[in-house]
Amino acid sequence: MKGQPLVRFTNVSFAYAKTQTREEWRALADVNLEIYENEFVAVLGRNGSGKSTLAKHVNALLTPSAGQVVVAGLDTSVPQNVWEIRQKVGMVFQNPDNQLVATTVEEDVAFGPENLGVPSAEIQRRVTEALEAVDMLPYRLHPPHQLSGGQKQRVAIAGIISMRPKCIVLDEPTAMLDPAGRREVMHTIHRLNKEEGITVLHITHHMDEVIGADRVLVMDQGRIVLEGTPREVFSQAELLHELHLDVPQVTDLAQRLRKRGLSIPQGTLTVNEMVMHLCPSD
Repeated sequence: MKGQPLVRFTNVSFAYAKTQTREEWRALADVNLEIYENEFVAVLGRNGSGKSTLAKHVNALLTPSAGQVVVAGLDTSVPQNVWEIRQKVGMVFQNPDNQLVATTVEEDVAFGPENLGVPSAEIQRRVTEALEAVDMLPYRLHPPHQLSGGQKQRVAIAGIISMRPKCIVLDEPTAMLDPAGRREVMHTIHRLNKEEGITVLHITHHMDEVIGADRVLVMDQGRIVLEGTPREVFSQAELLHELHLDVPQVTDLAQRLRKRGLSIPQGTLTVNEMVMHLCPSD
């Protein structure tokens, strides 16, 4: 990656304040990170590792207790920058029902641009393009509550796209979906990244969802403890297990087969790769 990063964390720490039920909790500890335009970056970590706190810093939902976060040249801790930052970075959360606010799909997707003061004709064009991008245009007049979980999440993503962000942050967007819904959403996210050039920061606990990422970050106790391509990260299966994380099923199978003497390379990620290693062509 070249040029200036779209997102830069410099020595970022963050602590949640003490409450009646909890002592002060440091969720991020001296994090340094750069994310560049058009990248697909996935973040893994067990519960409490800091990955959702990291995500909320990217569009200034949270600001650092120490250090600095800069998005598209804008310091997130400067109040005057927050409005512009949130136009550049959209967020999608776990529960799509919490992000759907209107009575029809097209009204929901139009909600964001309307609040930005976009002219009506431009809003209609953006709604159509956003729904086409997530394969939901035939449902534009449907009530959102009649959609499946995966469809609702795709509409939520369309609502973010209609605001024309440079980056989408997805905080475990498939956590409440069935396998079919997960596949729909992941296909949509990858297509937006590859075809529309939208930078993606994808927070997940599903190992198979990071296989197609450009880069994977592994967090533990508020720190980035491992970083690399999916193949590099999943080649370190023993370290991941120490961090209470799994590896993709195919990678786990490859490790088991290696222990039984088969020549399966480290970092095998997909079924096709496994078949190629087990049944090499003559």
